[in-house]
Amino acid sequence: MPRFPHARRYAAPLAAAALVALVSGCSLFGKKDDLYTQSAESRPLEVPPDLDRPAADRAMALPSGGGSASASTMNNAGGSSAAPIGFSATGDRDAVFARVGEVLGSTAGVTVVNRAQILGTYDVDYMGAKFLVRVTKVGSGAYVSAVDPRGLPPTGEAPVKLIGALKAAIAP
Repeated sequence: MPRFPHARRYAAPLAAAALVALVSGCSLFGKKDDLYTQSAESRPLEVPPDLDRPAADRAMALPSGGGSASASTMNNAGGSSAAPIGFSATGDRDAVFARVGEVLGSTAGVTVVNRAQILGTYDVDYMGAKFLVRVTKVGSGAYVSAVDPRGLPPTGEAPVKLIGALKAAIAP
């Protein structure tokens, strides 16, 4: 005795309905989007996610505070804490960098924590202050300056005193 006596009667119509649904692309199995039926020129413009926000480059702009530093304020080793502290030296940058290292090593109270010749910097501790002594190439010579770790002119007496000692030993 068969378990499903009416299965043969419904099998053919069910198979035909399934075949029609698959061939016709039944809307139950897919989502219809009219944007793909239009031509490419008439479709709406898609903006990438990072281009729909306002530009942030103005947030990184430095404020205008009376222009740039002049050469006379850059050569002033005893200037105020807001002015750059440094001096110009004659010679190749690498030779001046080596000479600065010698003077720093022989100066009492100076601890050279780190040196980076490629960057032209010495990380120093002097009189309780931590700052960088930087040697950069300018024109046919080099410029020796003190900067804090953020790249700004350092505050306090220690950088002014050390740059003064370097200037006395290196600059003509």
